[in-house]
Amino acid sequence: MTTAVAGERAAELRGFRKVQRLAYECAEAVAARLEPGVTEREAARMQRDWLRERGVRDWFHLPFAWFGDRTAFVNFRVPLQFFPTGRRLEPGMPFILDMAPVHDGFTADIGYSGSLGPNPVQDKLMDDLEAHRELILREVRERRPLRAIYEDVDRLMVRQGHANRHRAYPFGVIAHKVDRVKGRRWSPKVFGFGTQSLKGLAADALHGHREGWSPLWSPYRFSDHPPQPGLWAVEPHLGFRGTGAKFEEILVVTDSRDPEESAFWLDDDLPHVRRWAEAK
Repeated sequence: MTTAVAGERAAELRGFRKVQRLAYECAEAVAARLEPGVTEREAARMQRDWLRERGVRDWFHLPFAWFGDRTAFVNFRVPLQFFPTGRRLEPGMPFILDMAPVHDGFTADIGYSGSLGPNPVQDKLMDDLEAHRELILREVRERRPLRAIYEDVDRLMVRQGHANRHRAYPFGVIAHKVDRVKGRRWSPKVFGFGTQSLKGLAADALHGHREGWSPLWSPYRFSDHPPQPGLWAVEPHLGFRGTGAKFEEILVVTDSRDPEESAFWLDDDLPHVRRWAEAK
């Protein structure tokens, strides 16, 4: 890799890291403002407003908020059930904030789990997610097929006594690729997803289909291939008796033969990572 190419790559990763940190700052700021009686729709609007005040005009998808048993996607059967509702937050109730802003052409997609007051079940789920972050990075570096890694995540969840809730997402994805978004600062949205970002994902899907890979990391055969270089928004989502928890952050995959350079998390200074470090 030439010096110029390396510098361009470093600058690009800084751009993605900056917007990912912005999204997590938003999640922490909104979480601090949540109180009894706030609805999911209000929490989602708080995220939108906070980010728009800081220059965000486009989205991979608009912000989501899930409260109570909706954090575990209980009885979710159709995509419309993912959108924010009038569910009101109550003391002790778990919540998840999920947002995917685009800023200066860089995309983030993050998930933040918390509760309004103590919630031992969600605390346990968050503690157990650390092992999933470690497993995913290790096996991506080993170049195991994405489908096989997904199955190993499933097996780890079973050993922990939890249910796989990312399987409830469309196509059961645990991750999807993210890319730069070119063109306008603002784009129309379709069912809450920015059209420019969807075009990029569709282009990746077409390109990948020709070469035998998919931009969606799922339990199905189309994900039965080694990790594809690029940026992946990864979101293992655990559930237990009506409570859910997840993180979502960018994993960088390269074609380097150096194991540590072949895959790495874009940023280790994130709320869930700090939580685990402080507990040790």
